[in-house]
Amino acid sequence: MAVQECLVLIKPDGLVKSLTGFILTELAETKLKIIGAKVVSVSKELAELHYAELKQNKPHIFENVLKYIQGEYHTNRVLALIYHGEDAIQKIRDIAGKTNPEEADPTTIRGKFGRIHSKTGVMENVMHASDSEANAKREIQLWFSPDEITEKIYPTKKEKITEEKNVWANNSL
Repeated sequence: MAVQECLVLIKPDGLVKSLTGFILTELAETKLKIIGAKVVSVSKELAELHYAELKQNKPHIFENVLKYIQGEYHTNRVLALIYHGEDAIQKIRDIAGKTNPEEADPTTIRGKFGRIHSKTGVMENVMHASDSEANAKREIQLWFSPDEITEKIYPTKKEKITEEKNVWANNSL
């Protein structure tokens, strides 16, 4: 067994159905460590990068999937988590169930709470879990910066970056 990382996203339908606590409790069974967590409003750019493979393989559903992950059907938030530990990907995917909720075991998260939306055809499958080490690395590096992760899991470098960003107005610190 290898030590791995796995990106988990609790998608907009998971948040709007208040499944966060349930999903975290189910995933606690894995005894894996959470090394990164944040709530994200998903930009179109991030959604397109995350689902780049889908654009090539299933272009007919690509736009609806982008709308789904960006919250057009539910809420514009996603909870992004990084789990770390032995055999993380398989442990999480076993609990999550198959991507298609209609094919997922009914005892899994996707089997219990997922659905295929009748109007859009989008699989509202409540959560995402990386399916390979290569995809986990790509996805984690899309969703998180090295400073947002509590463990050093991939090589990093120092770089001076000048960028405009929001800061707190009237900050008294």
